[in-house]
Amino acid sequence: MKIAWGITGAGDLLQETIEAMERIQKEDDTRIDVFVSKAGRQVLHWYRLWDRLNLSFDRVKVEVDANVPFIAGPLQIGKYAALVIAPLTANSAAKIAHGIEDTLLTNAVGQTLKGNTPVILLPVDHTLGEVETTAPDGTRFTIRTRKIDIDNVGRLRDMDGVVVVTSVSELAKAIDRLVLK
Repeated sequence: MKIAWGITGAGDLLQETIEAMERIQKEDDTRIDVFVSKAGRQVLHWYRLWDRLNLSFDRVKVEVDANVPFIAGPLQIGKYAALVIAPLTANSAAKIAHGIEDTLLTNAVGQTLKGNTPVILLPVDHTLGEVETTAPDGTRFTIRTRKIDIDNVGRLRDMDGVVVVTSVSELAKAIDRLVLK
């Protein structure tokens, strides 16, 4: 079983997401190929998780442009059991919700949806209100989610072939239900 996993430039839920990826790969005998956006690479370095990611997964590829590394074709024809993007920034969520495919991961979603491979998204800005998060130095702070971000997540939920989850534990359950069965 192979899963294509995209990581965008969100720091929120990043540590927990990598822990879940490691568990899924180990416990479910699943190969996870990781595709990291340009911003994702920066944030992984800031949070000092880049080396861990590369030690935990055999295939970690960084975005060059919207088509490199080439993953759209393999996703469309079913070479992967699913495309997971977690964590998903508000920026990438907005692009996906409005059909903008100008980055590796937004293009991957748009192209994947033209085939039969399921897409599972974990947007970090999914609930209106305040959210406590952690900065790269460990400082805890609170941010407010904007209504426009919630509206975009609503658009994602309405898309055929897309499953939107709101936590890392819900993400693992969605993968089990949709992919590992």
